[in-house]
Amino acid sequence: YVCSTWGNNHFKTFDGDIYQFPGICEYNFVSDCRESYKEFSVHIQRALNSNNHPEIQYILITIKDFTVYLRPNLAVVDGRIVKTPYYSSGMLIESNDIYTKVYAKLGLILIWNQEDALMVELDSKFNDRTCGLCGDYNGVPIYNEFISGGESSYHASYNSITYGNLQKISKPNARCEDPDETQALPSCNGHRDECERLLTSSAFADCRLRLNLEMYIQACMQDKCACNGKEDSFCLCSTISEYSRQCSHAGGRPGEWRTQYFC
Repeated sequence: YVCSTWGNNHFKTFDGDIYQFPGICEYNFVSDCRESYKEFSVHIQRALNSNNHPEIQYILITIKDFTVYLRPNLAVVDGRIVKTPYYSSGMLIESNDIYTKVYAKLGLILIWNQEDALMVELDSKFNDRTCGLCGDYNGVPIYNEFISGGESSYHASYNSITYGNLQKISKPNARCEDPDETQALPSCNGHRDECERLLTSSAFADCRLRLNLEMYIQACMQDKCACNGKEDSFCLCSTISEYSRQCSHAGGRPGEWRTQYFC
């Protein structure tokens, strides 16, 4: 099972919820939360780049007693810059110009495109044991992430901003504002036809039955809204790239969807 984040602040939990959260603090992306001793944790921090698009600035990983700090083209383990591939007991870090990958023997694989997109795959032994932006990995969408109180009659429901803000790592000197919980997302229905056309093109024929298409259409529509008619590749391509990555991950074979004119 994978949890991912990409593009214009989209997140997909282990349980399959897709939501948007535009926070720029450091957040718990996913960690093992069942016992007082965490076997692993993954924190991320985003910032706006020079084109005003959100990118992941750094990822901070703890695995057992190691600390790994990743930036684009840089890996630091326990405070020392290391050359990749870096191998140490139970952990491998690989990187090239396109991806940084971390494999941990305890059951975690992390893949980062050194820009906007991060994917974490976890062994099923962590079912119902995680917390963070990726959710609790209990196999049930919405429950515990956006509705607390489980099966009881009392429910507190969270919107995605409230939920995201709860995952902030408090740091004494951090200067970052929480996103406003009251901001409503615009209705982006005007973009539905275009997004549907892009995501159901013949290149993705093998993906349709493997993924929840509607969720990616919604994410694409939000991207188009947020871009206000600026047709740069970030707006159009990041969600389609994610759909393609997730399709491959699910065993599908997406065709060649990029052209010299598109993405």
